[in-house]
Amino acid sequence: MAETNTPPLDDQAIDVTLRPRTWGEYVGQSKVKEQLRVMLSAAKARSEACDHLLFYGQAGLGKTTLAHLVALELGCNLKVTSGPALERVGDLAAVLTNLEKGDLLFIDEAHRLNRMIEEVLYPAMEARKLNLVVGKGPAARTLALDLPPFTLVAATTRASLLSGPLRSRFGASFKLDYYSLGDIQEIIERSAEILGIAIDPKAVALLAKASRFTPRVANRLLKRARDYAQVHGEKLINEPTAKKALDMLEIDSLGLEPYDRRLLEVIIDKFHGGPVGLGTLAAALNDDKGSIEDVHEPYLISIGLLARTQAGRVTTELGYKHLGKVLPEGKLL
Repeated sequence: MAETNTPPLDDQAIDVTLRPRTWGEYVGQSKVKEQLRVMLSAAKARSEACDHLLFYGQAGLGKTTLAHLVALELGCNLKVTSGPALERVGDLAAVLTNLEKGDLLFIDEAHRLNRMIEEVLYPAMEARKLNLVVGKGPAARTLALDLPPFTLVAATTRASLLSGPLRSRFGASFKLDYYSLGDIQEIIERSAEILGIAIDPKAVALLAKASRFTPRVANRLLKRARDYAQVHGEKLINEPTAKKALDMLEIDSLGLEPYDRRLLEVIIDKFHGGPVGLGTLAAALNDDKGSIEDVHEPYLISIGLLARTQAGRVTTELGYKHLGKVLPEGKLL
């Protein structure tokens, strides 16, 4: 790929710059895109607000990007907030009362909404009503405000933590899966072109394999490889340069970071390969159960290095081999 004359970008603005702005630029998740485009086209044809949407899946798979594309497709304003930012009913009321007809409200980390906020959301989503309690004690009364037609798009990495009543009020739910290796390579090539980075195909393949099948990780590794090449006076990111950048970050050929390898090694060395319960494993790692379950396990399980059984977590034969460990004789995994 030839080096372009794209002007340098502030590193903090790169993620926004790399975000796809059209459906054609959004690589992967083909089934989700097709279903969304049908829903959005039908809503536009009827001149109605689109039904409420829920996106869920691991971090970095494109949930926020999809929300931006939905707003772009509908030609509406996008208002962005998050579950932790909506602490009190007044916070949500301020957001909802500032919505205009056809607006899209995007709530990230929706699993962190508290129950009081959810109770206010139910009528807002279902009947476009904002019910507020004014006053206290015997003088308290309920005030119902009409809301304009709007679309709520929620994103979460932990759909299981959303209450049943809230989940049922979304017109459609979409699970985002890990990307294919080919899709990740295409994303790296596109990002390199946007950033004016010269990179050869072998380096693209190496970075893609270490990207955990996740676009956000792929772009992060590309930026760090660019940094390494720049500091060492190299104008082209080739395979050796990419490998040195990954070694510097202590990321191996499968994208495992030091913590991932330590997790597998603890199961092997302290618990004879497992099974070991999540609570016991968290205590051995001095970490939070949620961090293990939501951040590290999904990828390790997806590539076959870790297994979850009824009895607990088990390092698989592939996990032993990747770490250069010898599977104990007679141990079946």
